[in-house]
Amino acid sequence: MRAEYVEAVLDVVELIPAGHVVSYGDIAVLLESGGPRQVGSVMSHHGSAVTWWRVIQASGKPPLCHDATALMHYREEGTALRGDTSGEHPSWRVAMSSARWNPADTDFDAIDAIAARLHCAVEDATETISAEKMSEPRGGLRS
Repeated sequence: MRAEYVEAVLDVVELIPAGHVVSYGDIAVLLESGGPRQVGSVMSHHGSAVTWWRVIQASGKPPLCHDATALMHYREEGTALRGDTSGEHPSWRVAMSSARWNPADTDFDAIDAIAARLHCAVEDATETISAEKMSEPRGGLRS
């Protein structure tokens, strides 16, 4: 995965305020790049230094295998939850309808700057690849 994409995803995560969440797909949409799986991969491999519990499945499920730790953070931050958070087999989720982050105009300015940096890096990489000469097939192309 490109370092620029990793950096862009983590930069967006740092903007999410306490008590709010976004889905993996939300971040991809905000960046206009990748998809939920790419964002999930970034979070899985590089997200430990940021507020990882604020990026969840669109269904409201917390990050896989980190539900107990995420629940602790959600309670500390006052994140809206639904379902039973107690008992031997808790069945809870984040209440996406009230906890989903809706960025303000200033947040969108920051997100747009992050996305622009990412898209410039991708365009530069594409131009570099296009500028390189491709090898000629031996004997030319035959029809």
